[in-house]
Amino acid sequence: MEVIEREELKEKLKRGDDFKLVMTMTVWAYEAAHIPGSINISRPSQVTDHLSPDDEIVVYCTNPSCIASIYAYEALHKAGYKKLRRYSGGIQDWVESGEPFEGTTAEK
Repeated sequence: MEVIEREELKEKLKRGDDFKLVMTMTVWAYEAAHIPGSINISRPSQVTDHLSPDDEIVVYCTNPSCIASIYAYEALHKAGYKKLRRYSGGIQDWVESGEPFEGTTAEK
């Protein structure tokens, strides 16, 4: 499994790199807090609506022990998606490091 660390992800976002950042949690969790620029895919049936096998994709979920992004990574890999990485720290690592986030729990 290919991983990406917070600093590299932060730089990719800052540069405006062309990739899909995917939060693999429920709609409720996404609406509560997500990394800016993320899309939410919580069901396998949504994949083809949002992702192409040629896309560069970074998946994440809530924290290092959350398995949703692991399952998503494995399912995408088996389906032929090759440019995959996992941000294992998830939204917890992102928020705790002071990075900006969006959602209903974000300070306004």
